[in-house]
Amino acid sequence: MTDPKTAAPPLPRRSTLALGLGLALGAGQARAQAPQHLTVAAYPKLDAIIKAALPAWEAQHPGVKVEVVSREMNDHHTAMVTALSTGSHLPDLMTLEVGYLGRFAQGRGLLDLRQAPFHAERLEKRFVPYTWQQAHNARGELLALPSDIGPGTLLYRHDVLTRAGLTEADLTTSWQGFLAAGQQIRTRTGAFLLAHARDMKDILIRTGIQPGEGLYFSKDNRVLVRSPRFVRAFELAAQVRREGLDAKVYNWSSDWTEGFRRGVIATQMIGAWLAGFLNSWLAPKTRGLWRAAQLPEGSFAAYGGSFYAMPAKGDSSRRALAWELLQHLTLNRELLLNAFQAHDIFPALVDTFDDPFFDEPLPFLGGQPARRIWREAARHIRAVEVHRQDAFADEVINTELDKVLVRGKDVASALGDAERLLARRAHR
Repeated sequence: MTDPKTAAPPLPRRSTLALGLGLALGAGQARAQAPQHLTVAAYPKLDAIIKAALPAWEAQHPGVKVEVVSREMNDHHTAMVTALSTGSHLPDLMTLEVGYLGRFAQGRGLLDLRQAPFHAERLEKRFVPYTWQQAHNARGELLALPSDIGPGTLLYRHDVLTRAGLTEADLTTSWQGFLAAGQQIRTRTGAFLLAHARDMKDILIRTGIQPGEGLYFSKDNRVLVRSPRFVRAFELAAQVRREGLDAKVYNWSSDWTEGFRRGVIATQMIGAWLAGFLNSWLAPKTRGLWRAAQLPEGSFAAYGGSFYAMPAKGDSSRRALAWELLQHLTLNRELLLNAFQAHDIFPALVDTFDDPFFDEPLPFLGGQPARRIWREAARHIRAVEVHRQDAFADEVINTELDKVLVRGKDVASALGDAERLLARRAHR
């Protein structure tokens, strides 16, 4: 919780901000003369959160109408890349998922929010540290404000563990202990430890990241995929497959969902948001059978997160209003808590962390107050540098891991081939 005595000073009034942006008329006069229109480009579920926030915001801004243009995740980011590169069909405000943020970070398409009249660096203490750092590029520019985060967690079937004669500690003490527990689960219950061996890789490459490092590239464009965390991730993923501990089903497939519903997948390591998805639509009839824990071996990892940004070439006459709306969507404690309750979107705003909602039991997780676990994880996760080639690197690494799992390619060769391919793309 931010100390009120050290909290960021009040943000500028609209009229002051409008003058700072060089508008000829005060914001109130402009709105009185003609209706104003803002466009926000978003993807699910942020589009629903924005729409829910608009009635109250528009009531405070007579004559201003906000249009939300919603597309699916990939389509949205493709459209934003096109809009920024061509300067056409630009929204006043856009949402960005952290996995795509690197594509935008190196260019000049987004406004630097450190500069006048925004001076947004003063807001640093109000956000989870690691996501605040992710919002900056290598030039130190602040390109967006964080909205939500995805603290990594281990979700496990308590009933399956009980049948196997195991406890949570058997899963979480060490990674080798986690795999040993998987062998016992498989033998005694027939359930698989993981949906796919790739899940092991996905978490392990996100742990042990050093300052100045991203998932795949360092701050100075070095390729990192032959580092010890990748070697370990590939080796343990290969062990999972070799010992028959994964169901060989991919995330978001129908088999993945059915595995959760039937109790044949015992654990899933992913963002905390999955607990809400399981409860609401993936496997609601498994209510009470799941529990949450920190990741094995004291690991902490981030899995997802969203940001709001403004295009540099957007209409400057609407920029003051867009900045007001951006602040409302990222700094409004009540709005973010409502989104957390309605959509399981974990807020990046530290101001929310003292709310009693974090202490409430989750019936889906057997009454466990799991949000405390996720809040603690959020405080320990280290910042990960984003890179414009992260999405491409993800595809390359998954392809090489599949060659290890399916064809028996040795880990060193797989990571060496990935490194050579990524080195050619690092500076593009």
